[in-house]
Amino acid sequence: MAFAVACTLALGGCATRGAQVVDNQVSNPEYRIGPGDTVNIIVWRNPEVSMAVPVRPDGKITTPLVEDLPAAGKTSTQLARDIEQALTKFIQQPVVTVVVTNFVGNYSEQIRVIGQAARPQALPYRNEMSLMDVMIAVGGTTEFAAGNRASLIRNVDGKQQKFNVRLDDLVKDGDISANVNMRPGDVLVIPESYF
Repeated sequence: MAFAVACTLALGGCATRGAQVVDNQVSNPEYRIGPGDTVNIIVWRNPEVSMAVPVRPDGKITTPLVEDLPAAGKTSTQLARDIEQALTKFIQQPVVTVVVTNFVGNYSEQIRVIGQAARPQALPYRNEMSLMDVMIAVGGTTEFAAGNRASLIRNVDGKQQKFNVRLDDLVKDGDISANVNMRPGDVLVIPESYF
């Protein structure tokens, strides 16, 4: 009963400020390798096949003895096991470790910032990333931005939903209550103000 009352009060507070991002839970997905990432492949006791390689735009990698191995969408552990499997033809019981050193991430998990940001761009999603982190990465808004009319487009249960966010309150006024957690695949749209 107390939980229901607390939820009702919380949702009622959100309604007074317009459409807010109500679902603000932090998820902890495992990092999935994406095109543009760099992976450092370490094969124990075999330095001649250990190297850092980029993940190609088609999502594959090529290393000595292993060609065109799919890497995109896998965790570093999954990729290490796949490389071990491929190397068993040439190396007896290979032990492989994969370390992702340059993070770009899968396109579907990147945070995209469009419109009146100082530097609109796609950002790799990081665990516990917030709206404030995104604004720091893009250098804030331009002088022509209507920050409090910005919106966040998020895929929720297979459907795109649009939420209002208050960038001016967050960035210019320091109102931390305007900060929200980001999710992989979010799109932040910052419109231009009317003159």
